Amino acid sequence: MGIERDNMITIVGLGYVGLPTALAFHEAGYRVGGIDISEKVIEGIKNGKSPLIDVSTEIEIPTNDDRWYVTTNYEDIIPKSDVILITVPTPVDDEKKPDLTYVKLASRSVISNLPKGQRKIVVLESTVYPGVTREVLGGICQELGMEQGNDIILAYCPERVDPGQTDRGVSDVAQIIGCDDEKIGKEITEMFGTITLESATYVGKLEVAEASKMVENLQRDIDIALANELAIILPKLGIDVEQVLAAASTKWNFHRHTPGIGVGGHCIPVDPYYYISLAERVGKPSLLSLGARKMNESMPYHVSEEVISLLKEKYPTKEDKWKVLVLGYSYKPELGDTRETPVEDLTKSLSDEGVEVLVWDPLVDNSEMPTWIVPVDDPYNCGDIDGIILATAHKSVLSLDWERMKKDNRNDLLYDGRRVLSGEKMIAMGWQYSGVGVP
Repeated sequence: MGIERDNMITIVGLGYVGLPTALAFHEAGYRVGGIDISEKVIEGIKNGKSPLIDVSTEIEIPTNDDRWYVTTNYEDIIPKSDVILITVPTPVDDEKKPDLTYVKLASRSVISNLPKGQRKIVVLESTVYPGVTREVLGGICQELGMEQGNDIILAYCPERVDPGQTDRGVSDVAQIIGCDDEKIGKEITEMFGTITLESATYVGKLEVAEASKMVENLQRDIDIALANELAIILPKLGIDVEQVLAAASTKWNFHRHTPGIGVGGHCIPVDPYYYISLAERVGKPSLLSLGARKMNESMPYHVSEEVISLLKEKYPTKEDKWKVLVLGYSYKPELGDTRETPVEDLTKSLSDEGVEVLVWDPLVDNSEMPTWIVPVDDPYNCGDIDGIILATAHKSVLSLDWERMKKDNRNDLLYDGRRVLSGEKMIAMGWQYSGVGVP
């Protein structure tokens, strides 16, 4: 019979992944419930307001709709839900070890409110290492007396939404599903197939799907680390890394990544540590992934060193504190998300070297910026500054009047931390242009 449109699908965690997923299932015709522990988030959603700061997409939230219900209370909605998707954060702790606190809390809250004997489906979407769904959710089931197969079915479907990408929404992402019960797994696959124009594939047991998601982001981190390492080494030979990458990209099987001040967000800086932890558990410590993490985490400090060097060269006799304007603070263009942003480490390193750091980011609330930063509301009116760093390539940053920026701020030192500007054009305007990977 499968999962029908009149079944209720409930999403736990209404953030950058959960909310778009909930809206996609609602648009596909299902009855949809949503749970978030934040009363502010739920109140906003009830009023049709998105809690997400993402200017890349327009989000329309239903109001006064009998197929849409959101709440902070698990007891209100879990007992009458047929399928529950858990999309909560999976960070690392201060020692870079996997922190499954949110998964454990959400899973217990879900499973403890499920009625017995109804074979409700619980799908974990949060990024984890292989074995978590079976060990953590399965362990909670055993503790609460919920028998898998009779009372509850566990499955895993990795979230693949890429916030900020206009061409990679929920409907543009292929889905994979792991479930020990092949029949139910294929029914879940059909359900996810209703919200994507791409493929939906049943891949077998839970651990296959879990490992797939971990490997996807692990590969990206390693690829980016190579680009960043090249951006450090090649300029010492007088070679611009972007020219090399452009040349290498003429080969059909070369996967190009652009170097920058570092990577951020809830996936790439975090997920490799789940693999690193897994490798340690099985007694085969990872060398490649740990090296990639060290490389990418070093980039904010490398950029800080380069900027300090440029300032010393340009102002060798200056006694006052240098003042630098950083354009962008979020980890990614068109988002106001500051999780794991490399700009935090960059600005802290500059501040520790005695630089007064000003930051302009129209998508980030000033209250989210750390104390060593001076937030500004107008990038053209910062007084006399000694240098500008492009840190996040928002459209609002790229569309700045660069002639006016140079004139109004009485400065011509520009460091492109994302290699998104034309060096030739900037130099023609009179800028002293540099950037990641520039010799």
